[in-house]
Amino acid sequence: MRCPLLVISDGAPGLIAAAEQTMSAALRQRCLIHRGRNILAKVPTNALAEVKADYWAIFDVPDTVEPGRDAVALVQKRIDAVALRWRDSYPAAVRCLLADRESLTVYLRFPREHWTRVRHSNFIERTFGETRRRVKVIGRLPGEHSVTSLVWAVLDRASAGWRGFTMTAAGLRLLHDLRRTLLEPPARLASRGEPPTADQPGPDQIAQAGPEEVVRSA
Repeated sequence: MRCPLLVISDGAPGLIAAAEQTMSAALRQRCLIHRGRNILAKVPTNALAEVKADYWAIFDVPDTVEPGRDAVALVQKRIDAVALRWRDSYPAAVRCLLADRESLTVYLRFPREHWTRVRHSNFIERTFGETRRRVKVIGRLPGEHSVTSLVWAVLDRASAGWRGFTMTAAGLRLLHDLRRTLLEPPARLASRGEPPTADQPGPDQIAQAGPEEVVRSA
């Protein structure tokens, strides 16, 4: 399986380390629902509703803002505003909000029609709950193959009700650009006087190359 564009996770260090080791080129989005729960766990009951409303308002991006840097900058600015508002009252909650804050806005680099589906990990966690329920009934599994078969069966059944992502021409272009940037970056050109490597053509090679070769080199 080739490296994905996006990995969505909670804050489990082992999971994050595994993703960074095996899919280092992929972007990583922190699950907003998990982060919200972590923040609210540090807030007293009488302020839960207000802090929760402020938290989710951070990610309510107007339709006039395009996906990408503008959307990320807007949300990061709102994070600062919420942190400023609550830092004196609930410093632990604010520290939780600001920790690894860049991972909270990664999904904004993707097509807008995908935002509500890729900013949390609930999509796959429902299958975790179903797997645990079945394992509890079985009690003890005889081996690794039986575990793999059970997980596959749960995913296969769940996938029957999954809805595909909406794809638009603009969204496909954005995904294509992300893939080119993250997973297929162009080779760096060797400067004059520097011996080119196998994947690094020099200026003289480009000057002698035909149009098709230049495109491939880029």
